[in-house]
Amino acid sequence: MAKMDIDVYAVVKKLIGSIEPVGSQHVDNERLENLKVHIDLTAALLHDIQCVRQNKDRQEYSMKEIGQKADEFLTDYFGGAVNWQT
Repeated sequence: MAKMDIDVYAVVKKLIGSIEPVGSQHVDNERLENLKVHIDLTAALLHDIQCVRQNKDRQEYSMKEIGQKADEFLTDYFGGAVNWQT
């Protein structure tokens, strides 16, 4: 993960809350809700990355560079496990 001036990951984790189950129904019910929020956020962020990936074949250098970076991330992280539609 790239170093950020503001640790966005830590801020988001603090906002969402823990997702780690502990074996106590009361606590784990809240953790499940936190996990649902975490999943929704992750899906939205992946969708954003997938959308900019569509620029990977553009002729404009800056658009192509961003699209290629998104494509590289999706390919490296997920490999062939996901069929990213363009």
